[in-house]
This record gives sequence, C-alpha cells and structure tokens, in this order.
Amino acid sequence: MSDKPATKKVSVTKIPLDTVVASLYEAQQKVYPRSIFGYFTKWRWVMVWITQIFFYGVPWLEWGHRQALLFDLNAKRFYIFKLVLYPQDLIYLTAILIISALSLFLFTAIAGRLWCGFTCPQTVYTEIFLWIESKIEGDRATRMRLDDAGLSSKKLFKKSTKHFLWLTFALWTGFTFVGYFTPIRELFSEFVHLDVSPWEIFWVGFYGFATYGNAGFLREQVCKYMCPYARFQSAMFDDDTLMVTYNEARGEPRGGRSSKVDSKSLALGSCIDCSLCVQVCPTGIDIRDGLQYECINCGACADVCDNVMDKMGYERGLIKFSTQNAITKNWTRQQILQHVLRPRVLIYAAVITLLVSALAASLWFRTPFRVNIMRDRGVMARFTDDGKIENVYRLQIMNGTENAQHYSLHVSGIKDLEIESEDINQDEKAEHSLHNRSLLVNSTESRSVIVDLKIPEGIVEHGSHKIEFEITDLESGEKVEEKSVFLVPRD
Repeated sequence: MSDKPATKKVSVTKIPLDTVVASLYEAQQKVYPRSIFGYFTKWRWVMVWITQIFFYGVPWLEWGHRQALLFDLNAKRFYIFKLVLYPQDLIYLTAILIISALSLFLFTAIAGRLWCGFTCPQTVYTEIFLWIESKIEGDRATRMRLDDAGLSSKKLFKKSTKHFLWLTFALWTGFTFVGYFTPIRELFSEFVHLDVSPWEIFWVGFYGFATYGNAGFLREQVCKYMCPYARFQSAMFDDDTLMVTYNEARGEPRGGRSSKVDSKSLALGSCIDCSLCVQVCPTGIDIRDGLQYECINCGACADVCDNVMDKMGYERGLIKFSTQNAITKNWTRQQILQHVLRPRVLIYAAVITLLVSALAASLWFRTPFRVNIMRDRGVMARFTDDGKIENVYRLQIMNGTENAQHYSLHVSGIKDLEIESEDINQDEKAEHSLHNRSLLVNSTESRSVIVDLKIPEGIVEHGSHKIEFEITDLESGEKVEEKSVFLVPRD
C-alpha cells in the first residue's frame, strides 16, 4: 500500500478575460449636495423656519398657569391649549392619526413626495446640518478636498467645531422633544440644578443622538433604505401625479456646448450635460434617468437647471414639477391643474373633510366631565337596622376642566329613594335633599364617591329595578345620565 495521501481532483472553470465581476455589496459613496438658490429652495427654507419655530417655541407657551401643549404621561392627561384629554379620549388620537395618514395619501396623489421634500423632519434637520457644515467647512468642492486631505490641525479644528455644533443642536432637539412630555420649564430647571431623573437623561440623549446620527451621517440613507414611505409611494402615483420630471424629448441628446452655439446645428437637445442636477440632489440620484423611488421631490434639480437654462439663453422647465401625461401630451399648466381633480383625489378630500368635520363636532359637543358607576360587589343589597333596603355604589366623577366644579347628584326610578354619602361634604354649593346632593371635584381630577341608596322596606317587590343617576354641572348646566339597577332581596 502506498503511503501517499489520497488526492482529490478539483475541476477549475476558466473565466473569460472580458468577463466583469460585480460585487453585490458596493461601498456607500458619501453624497456632497451642492448649495443652490431658487424658487423651490426658498420654499424649502420657509418650511424649515415654520416647522422649527413651531417645534422649539410651542413648549414654552403658557395657557393659564400651565404649559399650552403638554402630554403629561405621569398624570395621564394631554393638554392641547384649552383642551384637556384623558386616556379615555384615545378615539381622538386615533382620528387624528387617520386624518394625517389620509392627508399624506392626498398630498402624494397630487404632488408625489411633497411631504418628504419640504416638511419631513429628516429633510428639515438634514438641511440644517448641511447648512452648519457648509458654514464651517466651505462649499461642496472644499468639503470634498477636506475629506480627502490628510489629518492636520486645520482639518481637526473644522471637524471638531462642526461636530460640536451638531451635537449641541441635536441635544437641544432632544431636550425640546422631552419637553413635550415633561413640563419644559421644570425640565430646564432640573438640568440647571443637576437634578434630572435618569429616564429624562436617557430620552434627551436618545433623541439627541438619533438626530445627530440621522441628520449628520445617515442622511439620504434614511430616505432610501429606512423610510417605508419610499417603498409604497408608487402605489399612490399615477400619470397625473405632479413630480419632479425631466423632459427627455426636449433634453436629449445631451451634450456640452458654448452658450453662443446653436444647439440645433449640433443636433443636440437642451441638456448640456453639466451634471449640476446630480450635484445638488440630496439623495445623489440623476433625475435624467427617470422616476426613482429615492427622489424626495425637493425641487433642487429644477432650481439649478433653471439657472443653467437662463445662462444658456434657453427656455426654463427642462426639469420641473409636471406629470407624465403633461410631458408626453404637451399639456399647458391649465390642463395639468384640470386633471389634478381626478376621482381618487376627490375621494381622499371628501373622506378627510368628513373626518375633520366629525372630529370638530365631537370636540365641540364633548362633555367636559365623565361619570362611571359601579356597584359595590362586597355589598350587593342588604336590610338595615332601621327597616330599609340598602344598595351601595361607587361613582367615579372626572372633571375635564381646569377649574374646580360643583356637581349635582340626583337619582330617580324608585319612589322614596334616599341618598347617603359620607364623601359628600355638608357645606357644598347646592341645596341638599333626600334625592339630590352636590359635590366638589377639583380641576382636572377624578373623584371617587361612595353612595348609599336606601328605600323603605316593602314599597317595591323583590328583584332588580332600573334606576338612573343624573349628574349635573352646576356651572354650565351640562348633564350626564347613567343607568344602573337597585336590587331588592327576598325577606
């Protein structure tokens, strides 16, 4: 037997020299958006100012003696200016979320990712962080050279300054966000006196570093890979949806030329292939390749293309907000607007109008107090020493206003029904009688009241008898009626 180890034959497939091997995992190239000024850029910065003034300013507004907009999770109350909501008012939050979702569908059907390009927090904070970056590091070309350069004291200073400002702004953003859930003035005082709870520190840091990471580093990757809206937006588009569009028939074939040369003599389209539309794109796409899910409809490419057309002496609108039908059929602006009001848009608008009207009516007619009535399970019904039949109830009265309120309690349904309660003070506002009592509930509080109902023995037969509790706000006259039963046991 041979001592040589057994060898295994391996077949080798020769790859032709002209074969290109592509990696499935390409390294992410950093996008350096070029600064641009124009119509859509101005509107984008208007929305940046509006959203940020609202976000950072509203928590500091006061309404009476409290914060105007506050979602107080500890007290389980939501303050929205004059309105005070409780966990039982979850239906209002649900309605608001549904209206917001349908509004997003409506805007998308009309003008594509209009929300993404002008109002989305990711877009807004990316714009702010890019502005800080450009002020510290310079324009696009300067930033690219700085990143490619080796480490130096100048580079270290600029990068450190930029990240310091980013972190400061991001942490202030996290602080403001937490200020919607913890009274912001108290929160500020706690930070000044270094008396902040661990949970508040955690959430300020969490939202602060989330802003820092998303707007400073991830940027367009959030829109391209993390945001689900980019994935299902195509289901809401049609050929009459306004979106940033490149007029291929007019622009092609593209090619460079002097502004003094007639493009027709060179058999070229209006596009001079300057690639500025790619350089200003915050997601790094080429709009000339057609509609892409990465496009956020910010209009930056339309602004820079209009500037180029002005310099070349060509007509504006090579890249513009238009529809697919308008491009292919050469529609005028009036024809485009006529096709905006199509069935799907009208249906969205009708449903939103109906929901908003229903929500407004519900809030308008909403009773500012609630009553829950529960029978005492420990004492269902019993005979008392004074020859009466007693039932015990627990009333939970919630005052939804921000003022102390007096409520009148009246029970009906059985003759000679008497009300007794140790929880109702004898110095209350209304007159007292056997059938009518009043009680005080402090502002935005819930009060539990034990109520004993008694009737003389023998006036009704044994069994279950319907009764009705009527609670009246003595200030406004509003009433809440709740039904229950009075049990009469057998002798």
